Amino acid sequence: MIANHPEREQLRLENVLFALGNPLRLEIVQTLASQGEQACGLLRRDVAKSTMTHHWRVLRDSGVIWQRPQGRENLISLRREDLDARFPGLLDTLLQVMENR
Repeated sequence: MIANHPEREQLRLENVLFALGNPLRLEIVQTLASQGEQACGLLRRDVAKSTMTHHWRVLRDSGVIWQRPQGRENLISLRREDLDARFPGLLDTLLQVMENR
């Protein structure tokens, strides 16, 4: 695994909310929630690789995603179980609001 994945008990609400406070990161979370684990290249869209690397680092360091190497790519998945355990209802509420906008 890539370094800087906090343990479940280390997840802090203010870090998660900061990570989710960006529209592109919210789109990434929504994609992962609906489609499951994705290669980083599939999540990139029309954004510079360095910019996406920054967004993935923010999401990873806050505990929102898991990132693991697979060949030349990194696979990214949502830490739904950990987020639901630490902050019950937060992710479901967020995803529902995203659907309704």
